[in-house]
Amino acid sequence: MALSLSALWSSVGKKILMSLSGLMMIGFLFGHLLGNLPLLQLDASADAYNTYSHFLLSLGGVLILVELILLAGLLLHVWAAVAIVLGKKKARPVKYNNLKSAGGASKQTLGSRTMIYTGLVLLVFIGMHLKTFKYGPGSEGEKEYVAVVDGVEMRNLHKLVMEKFQDPIYVVSYAIAMVLMGLHLSHALWSALQSIGVYHPRYTPVFYSGGRLLAFLVSAGYFVIPVWIYFMGGAQ
Repeated sequence: MALSLSALWSSVGKKILMSLSGLMMIGFLFGHLLGNLPLLQLDASADAYNTYSHFLLSLGGVLILVELILLAGLLLHVWAAVAIVLGKKKARPVKYNNLKSAGGASKQTLGSRTMIYTGLVLLVFIGMHLKTFKYGPGSEGEKEYVAVVDGVEMRNLHKLVMEKFQDPIYVVSYAIAMVLMGLHLSHALWSALQSIGVYHPRYTPVFYSGGRLLAFLVSAGYFVIPVWIYFMGGAQ
């Protein structure tokens, strides 16, 4: 039975909305990581990476639609998360003196207790990341950031990435953000599955461990790319 509008506005409904939007973003993170892994080849990946970026831009309206869906999902996720936290504070204005895992389905961990804080940091990071790369140098067709691959002119996003990841301050801040993302994801996938009703005495431990493993792999992948480029000298 479809959820009514009032049900979606309830605490359970908000958790479901937050979970579904979170799962969508986890899927995006995984796909985005696969698209960026060729950067580990440094300069050898320039043509392939720029072609991949150009292909995405060539999708035009389809890409804009996908970006709008992702933006809507992100905003929904943030709204639901903040609403849930404020609701909990209103229902229990006095904090517990001691915090520890209750075991079983609760799985209270450092990741679960810091979700709102790591989430806010990641929200700021997303804005900075978009400003740096999507809307950064070359986005307006500046000649110094134009590449030609097989006779086709395109934005040299690869050059921008290599330049940015030679800045130690940017690399360190990026790496810290990825550690926080890993902490956020370590609880996110399990929590999302639990909120939408995925629970079984036999398979739940598998989902929980699998979620933490996926969180580690995704965050480690994003962490390694800038660090590898910095130490291996990826500047063109």
